[in-house]
Amino acid sequence: MRKILGTALISCFIFLSSLGAQADLIQERILLTFIPNIQFAPFYLGIADGHFARQGFEVTLEHLQEPDVLDLVAAGQADFGIVSGEQVILARAKSRDVVYVYEWFQEYPVGIVMISDDDGADLANLTGMTVGIPGRFGASYSGLTTLLQSAGLSEDDIELNEIGFNAPDVFCLGAVDAAVVYVNNEPLQIRDRLAAGDCGDVTGMAIVSVASRVDLVSNGLIVSADLAERDPDKVQGLVNGFNSALKATINNPAKAYLASGAFVETLPGEPEFLTLLRELAAEQEVFLATDPTREQIGESRSDMVELLANALGPDNLTQFEVLLRTIELWDADTLGHSDLSSWEAMSDTLRLMGFLSDDAPDLNAAFSNQFVTGIRE
Repeated sequence: MRKILGTALISCFIFLSSLGAQADLIQERILLTFIPNIQFAPFYLGIADGHFARQGFEVTLEHLQEPDVLDLVAAGQADFGIVSGEQVILARAKSRDVVYVYEWFQEYPVGIVMISDDDGADLANLTGMTVGIPGRFGASYSGLTTLLQSAGLSEDDIELNEIGFNAPDVFCLGAVDAAVVYVNNEPLQIRDRLAAGDCGDVTGMAIVSVASRVDLVSNGLIVSADLAERDPDKVQGLVNGFNSALKATINNPAKAYLASGAFVETLPGEPEFLTLLRELAAEQEVFLATDPTREQIGESRSDMVELLANALGPDNLTQFEVLLRTIELWDADTLGHSDLSSWEAMSDTLRLMGFLSDDAPDLNAAFSNQFVTGIRE
């Protein structure tokens, strides 16, 4: 009886300690753009697998328009947000003191698809063509401007049509000769339509990414300059948690996809698919314990797709492939690091677009690698 009572008391102590630890977590929200999507998998895994909790945070996510994210962080009404580097430059040009502390996307996610029956694409051929774009704003417009400049062209050399975020539909209808796309997503949709014979008279496409031409700063984590100075430990802790979650997503996308299902209602999740993912996630953890190289981990991701495609057919894997394509945009030798040259390239693009005057903000103050250097897991 004494032994049973002792065990019960120990269990009770552990339970109460756990409750106390949970109560001590800092309630923190991270502001994201767009809508819940597999491309936010690191945040979902960070919550589900305790990466943020181990740094002392209970994180909730909120999806807003990008200008709203910037407004709330700049005003100190939210501590953390994800926005594009170009928005940071434009905000600082208006004396809004936000700082970019972690470069999430190491490669700019925008490119252009052109009708082509081979894999080659010459941007010079865009002259006189009709090009679809979501609108004259944001990353798509910056990306197109950069691509045109790299080919010695300008917007005057093409017919630009605003088509919203409907590139696969409009492209396959033949309503445009080319379209500005997010390279990790929309080309996969067009590929699937081509394979199904559902892309009208279009029989092939070629893709040119911005990253293949110019290194532009892309999406990353921002804070207010006040928070970075007043509470650097808090910023460091959140950066630690996100870096850990991002690395875990890159290393084990099967596990990250499974975690994302609780956050993305529309994410495909047939029982057979999920069962295979669980098996792959477990096998990947064993593989990761062998301390593989970055290249070997990349090969293991490709092996996952091949295995799943052989078992289920390629039609069921598009969202998982979107995750893998996006991982390629995140992955780097040093996660989170930001280069001044990529900020200068983006500043030049914004100037070319007429969005930034010659009296540009100090780019060195727009970002900091302090918290990347200080990462501890």
